[in-house]
Amino acid sequence: MAELEGLEFGKSDFVLLDEVTMEQFMENLKLRFEKGRIYTYIGEVVVSVNPYQQMDIYGKETIDAYRGRELYENPPHLYAVSDAAYKAMKRRAKDTCIVISGESGAGKTEASKYIMQYIAAITNPSQRKEVESVKNVLLKSNCVLEAFGNAKTNRNDNSSRFGKYMDINFNFNGDPTGGHINNYLLEKSRVVHQQEGERNFHSFYQLLRGGSQDMLASFHLVNDPAVYTYTKEGAATATSNNDRSSHKAVMSALEVIGFTKEEINSIYQILASILLLGNMQFESDGESVQIQGLEAVNQISELTDTEPDSVSKTLLYRTVATGGGEVIEKGHTEQEACFGRDAFAKALYERLFGWIVSRINSVIEVKDYNPVLHGKNTVIGVLDIYGFEIFDNNSFEQFCINYCNEKLQQLFIELILRQEQGEYQREGITWQHIDYFNNQIIVDLVEQSHKGIISILDEACLTVGKVTDTVCLDSMDTKLAQHPHYTSRKLSPADKTMDFQKDFLVYTLTHFGFLDKNKDMLYQDFKRLMYNSANPVLKEMWPDGHLSITEVTKRPLTAATLFKNSIVALVDKLACKEPYYVRCIKPNEVKSPVLFDDARCEHQVAYLGLMENVMVRRAGFAYRQPYARFLQRYKMTCEYTWPNHLMASDREAVEAIVTQHGFQDDVAYGHTKLFVRTPRSLFTLEQERAALIPILVLFLQKVWRGALARLRCRRMRAIYAIMGCYKRYKVKAHFWEVERRFANVRTMADYGKTVEWPSPPAALSQFHNITVMWWARQIVKKLPPSNMLEVRAKVAALTALSGERKDWGVRRAWERDYLANVRDCPQTSSGFIRVSKELRNKDEYSQVLFSSFCRKVNRFNKSTDRGLLITDKYIYKLDPKKQNKVLKKLPLDVVSTHMGNHSCTVTPPHYNLNLNLKRESISIRPNFTAEISMFTAWYKNSFGLYS
Repeated sequence: MAELEGLEFGKSDFVLLDEVTMEQFMENLKLRFEKGRIYTYIGEVVVSVNPYQQMDIYGKETIDAYRGRELYENPPHLYAVSDAAYKAMKRRAKDTCIVISGESGAGKTEASKYIMQYIAAITNPSQRKEVESVKNVLLKSNCVLEAFGNAKTNRNDNSSRFGKYMDINFNFNGDPTGGHINNYLLEKSRVVHQQEGERNFHSFYQLLRGGSQDMLASFHLVNDPAVYTYTKEGAATATSNNDRSSHKAVMSALEVIGFTKEEINSIYQILASILLLGNMQFESDGESVQIQGLEAVNQISELTDTEPDSVSKTLLYRTVATGGGEVIEKGHTEQEACFGRDAFAKALYERLFGWIVSRINSVIEVKDYNPVLHGKNTVIGVLDIYGFEIFDNNSFEQFCINYCNEKLQQLFIELILRQEQGEYQREGITWQHIDYFNNQIIVDLVEQSHKGIISILDEACLTVGKVTDTVCLDSMDTKLAQHPHYTSRKLSPADKTMDFQKDFLVYTLTHFGFLDKNKDMLYQDFKRLMYNSANPVLKEMWPDGHLSITEVTKRPLTAATLFKNSIVALVDKLACKEPYYVRCIKPNEVKSPVLFDDARCEHQVAYLGLMENVMVRRAGFAYRQPYARFLQRYKMTCEYTWPNHLMASDREAVEAIVTQHGFQDDVAYGHTKLFVRTPRSLFTLEQERAALIPILVLFLQKVWRGALARLRCRRMRAIYAIMGCYKRYKVKAHFWEVERRFANVRTMADYGKTVEWPSPPAALSQFHNITVMWWARQIVKKLPPSNMLEVRAKVAALTALSGERKDWGVRRAWERDYLANVRDCPQTSSGFIRVSKELRNKDEYSQVLFSSFCRKVNRFNKSTDRGLLITDKYIYKLDPKKQNKVLKKLPLDVVSTHMGNHSCTVTPPHYNLNLNLKRESISIRPNFTAEISMFTAWYKNSFGLYS
């Protein structure tokens, strides 16, 4: 909006000029440039003036200021038009495109990079890795394409020498999922020749100045561009590009995009081959032509993975198939050999560039996209096309470039001017008609079938025999003599700006020399040579090399026809999208940040049609929308239309909205659309809508959450009902199964000991334990009283050892006196029996409770073998090595006090069980596990020796 910037900066929108004249337009443009305001609106079109300096208007804070804002809410900026295109794409699921046009050096490439950076910054808020990867590749592709497709010219240090159109694909969330790059008419002639003061493509200088010594040595190169014919013209030319740092950035970008190390190496091998080709010289002895020195042939052969003889033969001879099918080799003249060498170098670079673009596309293109699963795939296109230029002598490439710009200008006229006026007429809106120049007549002069310049060129290229540029120019003079926008020196003899039989004029003076550039002059021998290379990258670049010389092939389309077809396809692609325009202006020819060349800028304003655009916008309306769509967006702001109106038509409902807000004098009603004249009215509606949305969202959330809660409640009730029925069924099923299995246990001898219990449900776990105890009681009550002491000992052992070991002795009877057992201790049993009898007579104990070998461990961790005898009165420590001599005797009633100060390990034969009796350590082997287990449990229950 105008009030966002003070009057000292001029008008931020040319539509707001007091009077629409070229003088006021230029005065406002110049004032804003001098004040550092390089962007100005014409409605939704952004006019950008190249500042030729770094400006602090592209940081994160600026991005946040423009994110999600309407076009007219902030000062003019590239970010505003980028956000408008993104919102239109996301809100209405409509494909959009941003067309960047202007002269070479007007800042188109930089503008496209800022647009890409903005789109990358505002997407993927959740930082998903796959989306970040796509964004990185899209951004890094700019770096690579600039290196291989841009060059320094006299007008621009980083001039795009090709046209680039990039489609960015977005998913339903508005996150980029991929893209596709189209390239148009690479200026391949620059590979072998540059104008004075210009450079070859950046990639050559980056390799020579930024490549490591090892890398250059492997490519047979030195780091001096002046050594090579194709780069020496620009070797001493000052440039703002730092070739070394740029080379590192390109290498890094290639890796990020996904090029393999082998592919990157192949790319620079091809560049090295081109440089070496340029230095190759030919000499003639009058009969044949030879290559001066075979070292270059061997080096090129090595770099291209071909045979040296094949390389030499391809450069010196041409294989021709005669009408009778005979194949002959025709030697080149020295001039033809040089021409073939240069044609080969140009074709190598052109195919390399095309392969790089296709390789990037293979990474970023959306694969296996299913609209049913992933939602609608929408697109934002960004067009960065080469600039319209006028030189003293314009070449074939410049003719094609200017034709492309004329075609895009025609698209601008159709979409912005003619459609604007046509829409007002269709909708019945009264307004003043604006005259504008329709350059369709210029486009037709170039591309019309059978009559246009391209058709005449193609006809001359297809003619058998020697057809020169002069003959072709005569044909054009004859067929186009009556055209008001075509002339030549023959048709205008008084015009001395043109030379006879050399120049023609279609608003720009064009120097002839088109036929050779229009033909595909690369011999098939070169294509076969590269196709037969052992390098898979080179082989992939030359698929047409598989044809043998005798195969009849269709004549390839000429360069002009291929370019025309691609531009027509591009315009068709842009025409089906909602366009947004960035019109770039170059303020001066010397790249000064302070100089504003009025005449130069006025010329650009004129041919870009900016004045006509201002007039149309000023006479028309800033915003128009079908009634249904306008009503759908703003019906919430009016009580008579929310949530649904009861009026006869949508137009009446829209009138009610406009009347309630008091905009009657600022709108016009068409047959199907509402037209709003000023952005202020729309801004007011947007503000009110934005204030109401949170209220409506809360209301919808309340209703929806209530619906979800009721649904959840019904589901929970159903779940619990099902769970209750199922639990009752499981309980009944368990009772039925228990009843079935134990129906006859009362008549069984073991009361069902062999019957397996069914697994109970969780609700019957207590019942299951009780029933198992009943079965146990039935078993135990049949045992004689004499065995009950052993049963209690086993139960005690079970309690003490539960979880400690699997076998706790339930299957073995208690034997107690193991040292007296001949089976367990055959060597010592007789001696122990004697000692035991002596002790019985002496101490008068009635029975032996337990005896066994053990191992005593003292506090110094030293162990000795001992015997352990426990009677109903004493505990004895014996020495088995001294005929079981009694070493110590303790009364049983005080053993709990003394046991805490001793440590021993009980080790009868074959024992292996560890128990802790307070600080006692006892180790028992398997054969007596059950007995010792029962003893310890029984001893614990009987005497309470340890807790």
